[in-house]
Amino acid sequence: MVDLEDTGDVVWGLSMPSVRLLDIIDILIVTVLIYQLLLLIRGTRAVQLVTGVVILILAYAISRAVGLYTLQFVLQYLGVVIPIALLVIFQPELRRMLEQLGRGGVLVSGFSPHALGREEIIRLVNDVSRAARILGLRKIGALIVLERRTGLADFIETGIKVDAVVTVQLLISLFFPNSPLHDGAAIIRGNRVIAAGCLLPLSENPAVSRTLGTRHRAGLGIAEQTDAVAIIVSEETGTVTLAREGELIRGMSEEELKAALLELCAAEPPAPAPWRWWRTFRRA
Repeated sequence: MVDLEDTGDVVWGLSMPSVRLLDIIDILIVTVLIYQLLLLIRGTRAVQLVTGVVILILAYAISRAVGLYTLQFVLQYLGVVIPIALLVIFQPELRRMLEQLGRGGVLVSGFSPHALGREEIIRLVNDVSRAARILGLRKIGALIVLERRTGLADFIETGIKVDAVVTVQLLISLFFPNSPLHDGAAIIRGNRVIAAGCLLPLSENPAVSRTLGTRHRAGLGIAEQTDAVAIIVSEETGTVTLAREGELIRGMSEEELKAALLELCAAEPPAPAPWRWWRTFRRA
């Protein structure tokens, strides 16, 4: 017969485990480590990879619960390969974590939010569009990338940190010929130029015109791999091109670029943009 009286460690017939101070410290340490790991991958493409792994885990749990044996068999063997694949995929993040640990900076790492109000978005779009027009008139090549939901920390690390408020004069000076940073991309987070001279992945789309150079392929490449928006100014023709969602929209005027960027940045465009249907190069 079960004793339901409270006697020592027995409460209502259930044994209450004793909690030691070391157990609490152990849990706190693990919690801090997990939190710091999330801070390290936040703002990078690794977030999407983690989401994919979580979906696979949920699919495996559901397949076991409802008896989908074939799916369970496939996911079970994928579970053997995934840990090794994650070590390869997360190599940049792991390297950054170890470097910060060596510098003693893990506990202070992280990214600040960069949500902007409507007026700040409009000011940003006006400055970027005007700078692109001026650069185009002077036939100065440029590649400006606007970070959106997908973090670009991996690419920011390849450039030189700037961390300055976006202005027309700053953007023009960054891409002025023979300046140290004019060859790479300038990456904007919020209303600040975070870094310049950044290296971007080149598009491997075989349908891209052979007349387009490395700058256009880099702008298209970042638009294919992330949700970022790239503005490319041709050094040869001065043409302004917008790269978004794996497509190039060429020959944009300042007003058309403003309308497109305002729409992409979730602010009201001043008027419907007429550029969508006749200036678009889409992925094959």
